[in-house]
Amino acid sequence: MNPNADWEQRSADLWAAFNAAPDDWDEEKFRKRVDALVDELGPDHPVAAFERACAWDSTGHSDKAVPLYRKALELGIDGIRRRRSVIQMSSSLRNIGQPEESVRLLTEERGRGSDELDDAVTATLALALTSVGREREAVSIAVGALAKHLPRYQRSMSNYARLLVEPE
Repeated sequence: MNPNADWEQRSADLWAAFNAAPDDWDEEKFRKRVDALVDELGPDHPVAAFERACAWDSTGHSDKAVPLYRKALELGIDGIRRRRSVIQMSSSLRNIGQPEESVRLLTEERGRGSDELDDAVTATLALALTSVGREREAVSIAVGALAKHLPRYQRSMSNYARLLVEPE
């Protein structure tokens, strides 16, 4: 189901070029390059939907990205791209005024397995929580996530994070 190594490399090269100098790219030209690349995968390939969503998202069109992330998930995207789909769609949902769904999806995602995107899930959830008026909870989860990366004060910061949301 996943593209071959050559396709993955060409995709990585395209994204690296875009990310290195996004202001040098015409948005429509970039999306057309992504479209040409994902057309090789076929219309119902989950990675094609995901990559198109990313291209719309990266050029400031969250509204067009959300349906494509949903399609990628419905088509069974897997691996790290599945988790990226949830994170990125949730961020886009927040951007288009649907933070409640963003909070729900990210809360569910935090309950799934653990990987290198755990902090991205947490950071995106913290942002979504601020959009629904749950700022103390947002700060709590952000400080809790940050605590494990500190060279000192890990226990103190973890306790402070917990105390932000504990009833008094």
